Amino acid sequence: MRIAIRHGVFGLALAAAMVPLAAMGAGQFKDLLNKVKQSTHGSTSSQLGSNLPSSDIAAGLKEALAKGTTNAINSLGRDGGFWNNSKVRIPLPGKLEQAGKLARQLGQGARVDAFELSMNRAAEKAVPQVAEIFGDAIRKMTLSDARGILAGGDHAATDFFRRVAGDALTARIHPIVARATDSVGVTQKYKSFTSGSAGGELGGLLGSLGGGKSSRNGNALDLDDYVTKKTLDGLFTTIGEQEQSIRHNPGARTTDLLKKVFGG
Repeated sequence: MRIAIRHGVFGLALAAAMVPLAAMGAGQFKDLLNKVKQSTHGSTSSQLGSNLPSSDIAAGLKEALAKGTTNAINSLGRDGGFWNNSKVRIPLPGKLEQAGKLARQLGQGARVDAFELSMNRAAEKAVPQVAEIFGDAIRKMTLSDARGILAGGDHAATDFFRRVAGDALTARIHPIVARATDSVGVTQKYKSFTSGSAGGELGGLLGSLGGGKSSRNGNALDLDDYVTKKTLDGLFTTIGEQEQSIRHNPGARTTDLLKKVFGG
């Protein structure tokens, strides 16, 4: 197959060489080069695992998913897992970000940081308790799913998780987050941040944005819903990075089975 790919690329390159460069615009030449790259990439992806039985592919993907989710949970489910990771760090919810900027200008940056940190701490506490749901999703993978995932894009397995386990993860994480937000004082930090003591200007802005209370007191903003969503987003982002690494980085394929399935 690699010989065939090389011949295909060589043929396109030869065809390009036969076209007088003087008659070919820069845009046309760039388009031709792009077609060469796309042809090479497409051929490689379509043949990945083509000579392997579906059972081997499924086993390899399940191992990759188990490895990716374990690494993601270990990475995020600890102090600083969210807070120290700019890719998944949970920011102020919605329009409160604007209020946070104003609060910092009014010398209330410590309150903003305390509120933001408390949400990230809640997410870090919730993450370690979802491994079982990911395990259930992996066990549900069919042979057809496996071949589709292997031939899919860099995040095909992660997308499979979202589709198969997304609702179950939300249902599982939400009450955990609710307990975690209480234990780390998210609501208290939120009330402190939105209190009028930060200044009349901030109080007026929060009033116009609908801030000042959590949903448990009747406001539309539900901190537990927000932290739950961001926790899942962070998990899927990190699992996606793990999957992409296994697909493209030979060093990430730490077992013979992963090398067999993802080694082309």
